[in-house]
Amino acid sequence: MSDATANDYGDDSQFEDYFALLKPRVMSLVVFTAAVGLLVAPVGVNPVIGFASILFIALGAGASGALNMWWDADIDAIMKRTVKRPVPDGRVTPKNAMIVGLWLSVIAVGMLALTANWFAAALLAFTIFFYAVIYTMWLKRWTPQNIVIGGAAGAFPPMVGWAVATGGVSVESVAMFMLIFIWTPPHFWALSLFMNDDYTKAGVPMLTVTHGTRVTRNNILGYTVVLFVVAIATAFTGIGGPIYLATALILNVMFLMGAVKLWKRTDADADGDEYGAERKFFRLSLVYLFASFAALLGDAALRKFDLLNAWPVVI
Repeated sequence: MSDATANDYGDDSQFEDYFALLKPRVMSLVVFTAAVGLLVAPVGVNPVIGFASILFIALGAGASGALNMWWDADIDAIMKRTVKRPVPDGRVTPKNAMIVGLWLSVIAVGMLALTANWFAAALLAFTIFFYAVIYTMWLKRWTPQNIVIGGAAGAFPPMVGWAVATGGVSVESVAMFMLIFIWTPPHFWALSLFMNDDYTKAGVPMLTVTHGTRVTRNNILGYTVVLFVVAIATAFTGIGGPIYLATALILNVMFLMGAVKLWKRTDADADGDEYGAERKFFRLSLVYLFASFAALLGDAALRKFDLLNAWPVVI
């Protein structure tokens, strides 16, 4: 980090500043996918234990966000999208952001171990470590594959939720992991297409910066095709069913059409409509993930009432 990020700005922080430090929008996605992982598992969990477990997973996500903001304060201060975050904006000191992140990590992992099981807690600890150290401190500033490899951090929450219920890993939890893991690159590369100036100024080696927008558009299309296969395959695991399959078919056709549209576009096209198609694809990617996991919940409800006995489980 630069020397500037090591300076204290003074701390007149309010509660909302510390709450913003936890990246609540990202946390909401973590909470949702982790809850789905828990609820679609074949083993039931006491509602109190389940609620507490999701709370501690959320704290773990918040800890990752705080550590990310502490370390990235220098580049966050350069980018328009992040300049108003609590640390670069001077509302929380870098030291306090680090302390909050470390303490929340300890509390989240320790309490999840006591509430659920040690395997789920260890997986949560690895998730925090992966995001804060492997992705934030290393990959993000070192390689254009930062989002590809680092996307694993955002893909672990449903596996943690599944582990809370089952105490382990299975084909189904890996399928949920892969769904998010393959979804992450096109999601973030779409963002990088219309935020490329920010990443260039900050020196973050996103694919758009290191290889250009044409290569990025090619990769978005390639990963979207792979995502189509992964998503449909998930329908034929133990967590799939007709609701998810129908949803996946609709969403993936829409997502693929959007990726093809981006692939056909040039920089001149994008500048001409202020990256309208890229922004639309980014918003669609958010709907895609929430709807996909909501559909898994729908099939879990059918399974609870023994309405999916004839559904083929191939994988």
